Amino acid sequence: MIRLAAVLTLLAAPVLAQDLQYTDRGTQSCLEQAESYGAKIDCAGASAGQCMEDTPGGHSTVGMGGCLDRELAYWDGLLNSHYKVAMAQAKNLDAERPASMKGLPGAAAALREMQRAWIPFRDKACAYEASLWSGGTGQGPAALSCLMQQTAKQTLTLEPWG
Repeated sequence: MIRLAAVLTLLAAPVLAQDLQYTDRGTQSCLEQAESYGAKIDCAGASAGQCMEDTPGGHSTVGMGGCLDRELAYWDGLLNSHYKVAMAQAKNLDAERPASMKGLPGAAAALREMQRAWIPFRDKACAYEASLWSGGTGQGPAALSCLMQQTAKQTLTLEPWG
């Protein structure tokens, strides 16, 4: 994980100097039109892909890293928002439980534990993905793409209901 963090840190500095043509609109539009979970999963990467196309040098390692990092931030913000809504819903469910079940772990605790378990899973899955590049220049973008994809999946898993 330390190695993955080092790669991501190295990518971040040059990206700040690059004029990325990034907007969240591609992903947002895709999500608005998608009618199923699978179709929504396919939206992950839409804005990053458009950024790579629109940014001069967008298909370079630095360009890819910058575009992917921006979309990762989009999904991370949406994940945090969905988690807050899901936690509020879980707490409401717990409050409505029969008295005989009040001492048992409820939905809020299960949600919290699930999210805490997901974070190391995501990190290890993406460290593995990065390792497939054997330290090559594609390692950083591969790790960021994985983080974005995993975060998108978790975001959609926690999408508000009811």
